[in-house]
Amino acid sequence: MENIQAIKQRFEIIGNDPKLNRAIEKAIQVAPTDISVLVTGESGVGKESIPKIIHSLSHRKHGKYIAVNCGAIPEGTIDSELFGHEKGAFTGATATREGYFEVADGGTIFLDEVGELPLTTQVRLLRVLENGEFIKVGSSQVQKTNVRIVAATNVNMISAIDKGKFREDLYYRLSTVEINLPPLRERKEDIHLLFRKFASDFAHKYKMPPLKLDEGAVQWLTKYRWSGNIRQLRNVAEQISVLETSRDISLATLQSYLPMEGSNLPSVISEKKADSDFSSEREILYKILFDMKSDLNDLKKLTLELMQNGNTNKVQESNKTLIQRIYGSTEENEIPFEKQTSLEVIPMPSETIQEEFDDDDEENYLIAEAIEEEDSLRLDQKEIELIKKALERNKGKRKAAADELGISERTLYRKIKQFDL
Repeated sequence: MENIQAIKQRFEIIGNDPKLNRAIEKAIQVAPTDISVLVTGESGVGKESIPKIIHSLSHRKHGKYIAVNCGAIPEGTIDSELFGHEKGAFTGATATREGYFEVADGGTIFLDEVGELPLTTQVRLLRVLENGEFIKVGSSQVQKTNVRIVAATNVNMISAIDKGKFREDLYYRLSTVEINLPPLRERKEDIHLLFRKFASDFAHKYKMPPLKLDEGAVQWLTKYRWSGNIRQLRNVAEQISVLETSRDISLATLQSYLPMEGSNLPSVISEKKADSDFSSEREILYKILFDMKSDLNDLKKLTLELMQNGNTNKVQESNKTLIQRIYGSTEENEIPFEKQTSLEVIPMPSETIQEEFDDDDEENYLIAEAIEEEDSLRLDQKEIELIKKALERNKGKRKAAADELGISERTLYRKIKQFDL
């Protein structure tokens, strides 16, 4: 059995952190067996190296090794990819196809991002783990496979189980042995080693001298959080190697390539934040509805007075503030009713009016057509106001504004054209 240092050299693993060494040691120990392994750790820590170590040290090393990114395959086709399908099983299935479990018979399958598997696929996978059986999509014939499964995830599986997104029985079958890889921020002594390795690789690739960090840059590099882990460190090393003409890198130069702490975290919307956003939008909608109800009641009152008095000038004078708030004021500070409404004042006998609008039944007003028109106008105004504010908050970026408003970018573009914003 190869030792840890030999494995590191073979698979180009850099670092001497005790947690990293323990993870590699566990991979070496379980490799000769056929038990399932679950590799856990944050995105970018190098989880894909562990399955390769396990396969290469197992008795299956001469068999197929297939790595499958479960999160990259659409839900509608993942069963076909993993288990195969029969001709005519679905639209576009013009021929029988072998799935990964059939192709990798006698070898190893690495299921990356296994936490993204749909629940229906999880049931099929559980059957493979329990007795090595699977059924192709569109078939009724049970087939056997002898495949070793190594899975990896950056998802909190216990939390996913609690939310009903992952089967508990499948989790325990996958995690017979669990190997956890530590994040880069917990391997501080390895950070500079990794940077030097990446800088050397890129210097060779781009045919230029390697980078050299000053003392301040090395300290900053070590203390930085590295939320993207090894992948982020590698990208930064490549950027600096390509863009900087000087090979001596100062602290200021390094900082210009690194986001400020806290701003470099992945864009993940927590459930708490999502609930808060939804609550905020709901409050805005409630406010709009209450304002509309208030305006509608005011319009009812105004319409009733017009129908009872038939004196437009008198109604304008007594309801000047109300009318200005609803219709807005003109340069002469008068409200041109004949332009803004299609209301026709019909003289009615006072006895009839009294019968139609009894004090005990004020809601049974006869609403004129103008109320519906004004109601629509007020709704458009509120919509315009919300769109303008969203665009201002997002500095004119339509996609971000559309996401905030909960509509598609195409719909937002149509609204902007409609309202000439």
